[in-house]
Amino acid sequence: MDWLGIDIGGSSVKGARMRDGAVAATAQSERYENPEPGAIRAAIAGVVERIAGGVPSALGVCAPGIYDQEHGRIVRSVNLAGLCALSLRDELAAMTGAGAIGVFTDAHAAAYDFAMSRGLGGRLVAISIGTGVGAAVLDDGVPLLVSGRSPGHLGQIDVGEHLGPGFESVPLGPDGGRGGLEGYIGLPAIIRAYGRHVEHVLSTFTIEHPPVRALVRAIRIVHAIYRPEHVALLGGIGVALRRLVPEIRARVNDELTSLARLGWELHAGDDLLHAARGAARLAEKV
Repeated sequence: MDWLGIDIGGSSVKGARMRDGAVAATAQSERYENPEPGAIRAAIAGVVERIAGGVPSALGVCAPGIYDQEHGRIVRSVNLAGLCALSLRDELAAMTGAGAIGVFTDAHAAAYDFAMSRGLGGRLVAISIGTGVGAAVLDDGVPLLVSGRSPGHLGQIDVGEHLGPGFESVPLGPDGGRGGLEGYIGLPAIIRAYGRHVEHVLSTFTIEHPPVRALVRAIRIVHAIYRPEHVALLGGIGVALRRLVPEIRARVNDELTSLARLGWELHAGDDLLHAARGAARLAEKV
């Protein structure tokens, strides 16, 4: 049997088909920026066409924003406003023929795939950093939920004291809050501070760059609140920071609260498809 996973991200749509626990196909749409509803629909349809191998047993979808379960649509999305005009559940059912459709946060799906693929037990805090910043907390694969479908709003925690080149003043985040983590390390924040050559910019980051310093502070807060055994950096920007993992962990550990678990580990994702694969894995439970 096949399960499909669709990850509707802030800059592209990604998809994965799982069969008997293994990845059978993956695809990614062309990149977009502030797309209209029709462009989002076309991106989803293109990915579905490339990964579908007949009618799936079930489908899992990640979509950024507040999901209305009764009406099957996103009612508010800070980073992908055009998505709110789509009847997400009905359109995906029509595209794929799937009778069972589960909707998850991208952070939850990415965390689940990462934990399952690495065989990580215990408590994992996964921070997904892309267009926005989200987080998931898993206890042996089971999500901890505090606010809606999330463990809280990590992207909006105040890290505003971290200033430096590109951040001479405390930034206003897309949610309207000043000094939040997403205003430093989300994709729009990186572009605003350093320009559009994001891959090159990220390759030059050091532990002293304000976005990285803001992330360090956020992880320190994570230890005080959740006491994880594992922290994973996922999403496009999280994966790009893989080379800084040893330095980030060392900086986090510097006079870290004694509440933190000794021997905690910091990881980075393997690629940009964790959320799509995770949505397909979670679809098996729908």
